[in-house]
Amino acid sequence: MGTIVTRPRKDGKPSYLAQIAKRQDGHTVRENRTFRDHKTARAWIHQREAELDNPKIFRAATGPTRTLGDAIGRYTEEYGGEIGRTKSACLAAIQRHVIASMACGDVGSEHIIAFARSISTVTGLANPGPSTVNNYLSHLSSVFAIAKKAWGYPLDPEAMSDAVFVLRKQEAIAKSSKRDRRPTLTEMDSLLIHFEERQQRAPHSAPMVDIVLFAMFSSRRLEEITRLRWTDYEAATDKHPARVLVRDMKNPGVKRGNDVWCELPPEAEAVLARQPKGGDTIFPYTTDAIGAAFTRACKLLGIEDLHFHDLRHEGVSRLFEMGWNIPHVALVSGHRSWASLQRYSHIRERDDKFAGWKWRPAK
Repeated sequence: MGTIVTRPRKDGKPSYLAQIAKRQDGHTVRENRTFRDHKTARAWIHQREAELDNPKIFRAATGPTRTLGDAIGRYTEEYGGEIGRTKSACLAAIQRHVIASMACGDVGSEHIIAFARSISTVTGLANPGPSTVNNYLSHLSSVFAIAKKAWGYPLDPEAMSDAVFVLRKQEAIAKSSKRDRRPTLTEMDSLLIHFEERQQRAPHSAPMVDIVLFAMFSSRRLEEITRLRWTDYEAATDKHPARVLVRDMKNPGVKRGNDVWCELPPEAEAVLARQPKGGDTIFPYTTDAIGAAFTRACKLLGIEDLHFHDLRHEGVSRLFEMGWNIPHVALVSGHRSWASLQRYSHIRERDDKFAGWKWRPAK
């Protein structure tokens, strides 16, 4: 039977150290956790002792002490093919934080809160915003959600839930706000002139003019563009418009195998039609190279707060401005629900922003 020891905190209020010791087949498991109230400490003792009645969980507890870093490493190893690049990078950064060296059973809500408040050491940002902190905790919570159930690692999902609750109350974390940044025609002219001149100086560099135009008129994400294969492209016929198979399309509920056929507007098809067919992929370049080239160009040209992903927002907005209805726009963008397209509902113009634009592709 477990015991509870009452100890004073720095603020004079009591804390409760819950301790258990369980013996089975010549092995002993000793664990302890500190709580702010006696009732929760007692509940943890009953829950943990019941869990250790499971031989599999008991064996895992008698093995080498597992740290949070171990749990993150195993999660990345087993699910690395299903999680995105951003999540992988966030988890790798957390592994370099001091919290990763803590034993799984010792990580409480207070440690997660302290980690959230010191996240600048992970991100390298002087003052990471609430949405940035929220993203890191969201990725870390995925590890907490399965570590105990899948591997017997004693990470407590309730500790994560409690930490998130407190941080939300304190407004230390928040969901990111929806961006509505769209490039102006002047900004697009500057970017495309810059990339055209760059292509002339370095003919073997990524064809940024075509990549930018395709991103905007197709409304495809950068990762999707670099994954497109020639076998994923179907040219327009008298019976149907052009389309591409977007593999592993971003979807919160389905990480892999979410392959979706998306319609291509004529301008996007025109860009594909002029690409050289020298390999399997249509744009055989990395996301890092394309993203860095776009960011550098914006900085050089003095274009503020424009991201490559904003080209997708521009593409979808344009279709609504041209009078396309929601189902038709969704066939291009790949959105699954009206809720995802609500951010565009404010558009009242009925015009083609790029009518007569000199860079507009045409077959």
